[in-house]
Amino acid sequence: MTIDKLTIAEATPQHAPFIAWVTLTAFRSHLERGFWDFMLDGDEAYKLRYLEALTTTEQLHWVHYSTFIVAEVAGRPVSAMGGYFGEELGGPALRMAGIEANQNTGRTEAEGAAGFERAKSIMNVIPEHLPGAWIVENVATVPEFRRRGLADLLMEEILELGCRRGATVSDISVFIGNDGAQRAYEKRGFAVIAERRNPEFESVYGTPGTRTLRRSLGSSLSGGR
Repeated sequence: MTIDKLTIAEATPQHAPFIAWVTLTAFRSHLERGFWDFMLDGDEAYKLRYLEALTTTEQLHWVHYSTFIVAEVAGRPVSAMGGYFGEELGGPALRMAGIEANQNTGRTEAEGAAGFERAKSIMNVIPEHLPGAWIVENVATVPEFRRRGLADLLMEEILELGCRRGATVSDISVFIGNDGAQRAYEKRGFAVIAERRNPEFESVYGTPGTRTLRRSLGSSLSGGR
């Protein structure tokens, strides 16, 4: 595959609007509504504004722009992917960043509590990760550039970054039913190691739960595990 004027680089604050779109899109997966649709009660523009604020908080966390790499074509961001260590940037860090983003956007404490109440069933299916696992998250490509190999290029880069950070395994998760994404990750050497199902989550989100895939990280990442 050849795409003219393609570059891959670490995200900057200027990528925040695109990272907001990636975050919203990635969590929708193959579903009608995703986590952020339930958390944020408003139209698409409102959700993107809030997520843009969240990606640029002073508090670092796993949705922060600094965890992403971005593929650009002729200077236009078209695909992105994030990677992080849960011990550093996981749930507690995101909760602190959410307080900051709420303050920066005027979102009230009551609105935040109501959003969590709508979205909270996802807590029943959150994957469990080994200590030190390099977690790949928030993968999305704009529609006109899908199925052109960009996600594969980004995956190679993000896994190399995990290796350089000292990780020996990497995890990625999918919603059950997103078979296309699961097959794509399996082709990159990931294999399903756990599944979490929950009826409350399914009644809200419309999918039974999540699957976690894992692969080892070694000196060569161009093939499988």
